[in-house]
Amino acid sequence: MAQMPREPDAFAEQVAEMLRQIQPDSQIELTGPRELIINGRRLDLENLVRLVKHDPSRGREIVEHYLEQLFCGEANTVGSMSFDLLRTKVMPRIQPESIFNHLNREQVAHVPFVNGTVIVFVIDMPQMTVSITTEQMLRWQTNPEELDALARENIANISTELELQVVTSREGGRAIVIAEQDGYDAARLLLGNLYSRLRTRLGGDFYVATPARDMFVAMSIGPEPFVSRLLARVHEDYRRLPYAITPHLFVVTRDGVAGTLPESESEAA
Repeated sequence: MAQMPREPDAFAEQVAEMLRQIQPDSQIELTGPRELIINGRRLDLENLVRLVKHDPSRGREIVEHYLEQLFCGEANTVGSMSFDLLRTKVMPRIQPESIFNHLNREQVAHVPFVNGTVIVFVIDMPQMTVSITTEQMLRWQTNPEELDALARENIANISTELELQVVTSREGGRAIVIAEQDGYDAARLLLGNLYSRLRTRLGGDFYVATPARDMFVAMSIGPEPFVSRLLARVHEDYRRLPYAITPHLFVVTRDGVAGTLPESESEAA
């Protein structure tokens, strides 16, 4: 049986080509090694990559079945479901402003954030996540602010028992890593009780790094050598990991989350 390419870029290109054969009338754009844009919606390939890794000898068959199910199953089901049925499945994702280089800003339900990022919203289904469009939002008679509040509530509900990996450095600094690997690690920056949960371990106000979707590192604000060393690693992770977000640190205080990227640069990002 035909196998799929192992290299991430070649894998994504092959998936895009197969998708064009299945959906010839769809507009398909490859935007990264783990992501396609289909008719203005993002398709996360991470689940598909994992499926193929379990049985690489059946790679092409697995991809074909996945794509066929995708377009006759969950995606269409979500489109016809009421907002009340989907409320508990609305989740947040922090994304760089650069996503609007590939997507029409007016068609994506989102709210602005800091550090040159925005918060977008997805419907979390068992086999895929479906981005929420402005059209859906209007049809559901809701708005970005309500989606934001709902998404934050939902991510709080799945984050009640997080495993916190605490690391103390030789310089005296401390870091806390959250690695649930469920696609929402970075988005846990949006937890309303984040400051109260971590402040005593980190000595008050603290930084959070989210270089990519599946990375969350909170760290004490000092000492400087410790912060500089971790920041260098954050920049490296931002360059090498899929679903990159930002190399800039967030500042978490009692009053909320602020960015360290100057506002003028953030607006231009």
